[in-house]
Amino acid sequence: MSGDERDTTERVLTLLGLLQQRRVWTGPELAGRLNVTTRTVRRDVERLRTLGYPVHAGQGTGGGYRLGPGRDVPPLLLDDEEAVATAAALLTGAGGVAGSGDAALRALTKLDRVLPTRLKAGVRAFAGAVDSFGGGRTPVDAEVLMTLARACRDEVEAGFDYPSGGTSGRRRVEPYRLVSSDRRWYLVAFDLDRDDWRTFRLDRMSDVAARTWGFRPREAPPAAAYVQEGIASRAYRHQARFLVRAPAATIRERIPAGAAVVKPVDQHSCELVSGADSLDFVLMHVVLLGHDFTVLDPPELAERCRVLAARLLEAAQSSS
Repeated sequence: MSGDERDTTERVLTLLGLLQQRRVWTGPELAGRLNVTTRTVRRDVERLRTLGYPVHAGQGTGGGYRLGPGRDVPPLLLDDEEAVATAAALLTGAGGVAGSGDAALRALTKLDRVLPTRLKAGVRAFAGAVDSFGGGRTPVDAEVLMTLARACRDEVEAGFDYPSGGTSGRRRVEPYRLVSSDRRWYLVAFDLDRDDWRTFRLDRMSDVAARTWGFRPREAPPAAAYVQEGIASRAYRHQARFLVRAPAATIRERIPAGAAVVKPVDQHSCELVSGADSLDFVLMHVVLLGHDFTVLDPPELAERCRVLAARLLEAAQSSS
């Protein structure tokens, strides 16, 4: 292969990668990213089409190049059976294997963009035949997961029914990120009716649908940290902060990510933020970590320390 051919091949593969990252690109945007002319972009798009990649071009406002579903899986990727098996394996991994969910879902959304419609029923059937045991994630409907993943990718509004305060109501959101924990899937989204960021559990949703209305992405909080803080503290009646005299890495090994947020202060101490419906409950968990600590917040928690210390001391003296 000559140098020019190698450059062209690398550029076409880079173009394919860009088309997989975003829903629509204009010709000038692609030309700027590839450092070529728009005429070269058109030629490279034709090369991708020749290889079987369904690149569509639109005119006017909102137009541009986008990678869409085609009649066939592009050559040199996967045949039909391999495509179904791979998508189902990724979907199963997204719902079950600890630590692999986010990566599996990103790969699945890339495959979903070019997967022929005729194969999608096979993917659902294949994935539905797989089960698991033990302390895995709460099951989530595959179609719900994929619908929201597409909505995040394509930056379009989504709607779903969601329980709150004993009733279920319709929520309209701008979906931002899907976040997986060791037990559940969460959606971080901007709630249009409440005009604020919210976290939603996928296993509590029903009647999930993506809309055709696009939106301009807002400045968003770090998704994983936002979810972790929510399930570890904001969801509870009481929130507590402690200064623990131990390295952050040591404390993270002793406490689940869903139970507390651990932030390093220096090499020998960290801040622990947790929540509970009972201050005594969260206090005893920190005691059982086995390290010295100071109560930072709330002030009444220090008084609970004194009460519990006196109770424990009395119990020790009466049993001696």
